[in-house]
Parts: sequence; structure tokens; C-alpha cells
Amino acid sequence: MEPLPGEKGQEGMAPEFRGTVARVTDPVPAAVMILLFPVKNDTGVVFIKRNTYDGPHSAQVSFPGGAWEAGDKSLMDTAIRETREELGITEDIDLLGSLTPLHIPISNYVVTPFAGWLKERPVFNPDPAEVQYVIESYIGELSDPANILSDRWEQHERTIVAPYYRVGKEKIWGATAMMLCEFLQVASRLP
Repeated sequence: MEPLPGEKGQEGMAPEFRGTVARVTDPVPAAVMILLFPVKNDTGVVFIKRNTYDGPHSAQVSFPGGAWEAGDKSLMDTAIRETREELGITEDIDLLGSLTPLHIPISNYVVTPFAGWLKERPVFNPDPAEVQYVIESYIGELSDPANILSDRWEQHERTIVAPYYRVGKEKIWGATAMMLCEFLQVASRLP
């Protein structure tokens, strides 16, 4: 089995400013789920559009997930719990593995991404307190170079230049894009 691409595999989708932000001590452990399901001739991937709130990840597109809580036995449990809470799903998630943890300077989280498989497309019942809506994409769409773009915009009083994945009208950028970049490299190795 080949090693994970790691931080090098994430760098392809890193915003320009990422390298200038110093790490803070005692980061918060967190986990997300790259939730996959079969689709005719492709594989579905689930994202959420977060609600608008007073915080660093307001209204962003992300994988379902969040911070580790005292009742979680592991970060894998965190990823599964958060996915169930945010998406409102009850289906069994078959864990495929984890990817390289990623530090997110603006919120001081260290996020471990997990990949999970559902036997069929779930029925989503997103938690309106956390999720505006669910976004579905496909490995084929995300891997298409025509859907990998770059843009400049203002975020938290800073001009950001960042690459992003275009999914319909959505821009998947930042930490989510970096984790997705590594995942797509791993997925491309599979038969």
C-alpha cells in the first residue's frame, strides 16, 4: 500500500496566505467525513453549506464534521457523530480510512479527514441549526481540470487568493479543498 500524499498532496489547493500564519499552541482536535456513495458510472461525494454565523467558517462549503467532544471515543467517532447530526442520516457508514490531519490556522483546529462509504445514496435531513443545504458532487466532476479554478476575494478583512473546486455555483476552497485534493490523489490510485 502506498503512503498517503500527506501535506504535499494538500498543498495544490492551499490559499496563498496559508504559509504566513503561525501555528498556535493547543489546537482543537476535529474530524470530517468524506462521505461517498455509488452513482451510475461514478461516485457521489457529500458537502454541506454551513449557516451564516459570527465565526471563521461562516457560510462556507465543507465536509460534514466538527470538534471532538468528551463523549467521542476517537476522532473517527467524532466524524461519524457529526455526519449523522448534520446530515440527519441513519445509514451504516463503512469506514474506508483516514487522510492526513490538517491544521486550520484561522480557527486553530487540527482536522482529521475520514472517508466513509454508504451502500446507496442516503436520504438527507440536514440540521437547520447548522446546515443551509446539502451539496452533492461526483468524483468525475471534482477531478475535471475545468472545475479547478482560482479567485481573489475579501475574507475576514484579508484579501485571499485561493484555488477552488467549482461545483455548480459553489466554491470549495481552503481546508476542505486541501483535504479533497489529497483524497482525489488517493482515489486516482484505485482500480
